[in-house]
Amino acid sequence: MTRRVTANMTLSLDGRYAHPDHPIDMSWVMPYAVTDVARDHMTRLWKPATTALLGRVNAEGFLGYWPTIIGTAGADPRDEAFAQWLVDTEKVVLSSTLGAAPWEHATVTDRPATEVVAGLRSTEGGDIAVLNSVSVIKPLLAADQVDRLSLVIVPRFLGGGPRLFDDGLPTNSWSLTSQAAGDHGTLALVYDRIR
Repeated sequence: MTRRVTANMTLSLDGRYAHPDHPIDMSWVMPYAVTDVARDHMTRLWKPATTALLGRVNAEGFLGYWPTIIGTAGADPRDEAFAQWLVDTEKVVLSSTLGAAPWEHATVTDRPATEVVAGLRSTEGGDIAVLNSVSVIKPLLAADQVDRLSLVIVPRFLGGGPRLFDDGLPTNSWSLTSQAAGDHGTLALVYDRIR
């Protein structure tokens, strides 16, 4: 069986993934990221995955933060489990500026995302999880190489900023395979590509 590519992204209710003027400011997401629905959603995403595929910016952010959670007093067990998975799992980081991976179990490549995914699909393993890396997800969507969309929608309008789904994507259909709503209005949605 071919390895499934799961693209994970958090979006505002008006379909944005970042503020228009502050693209790396994720403070708008944080109140919702610590909800049960978001944590359970993330757990369902990483458990079947054996590879994390990241762009450089997200790799630096994720791998700078998540390992610090391990062993922290009062940490949510779901957060600790994700952090440990992220440390231990195979990571492929797409970057044209990093020379070598400063993290364990990580490889850096400057090849296009579509080529990297084609290579990973030809190997044994579980899901390939693309973790909030727009620079990786967008070309995969454009090439119809995403098998599962794992989305968390937070009840905020950003009023501008970049969108995940650009005009001109290939026409295709998706099936809603899971949905959950949180107390704070957070929606966790999983769609599988119908092929």
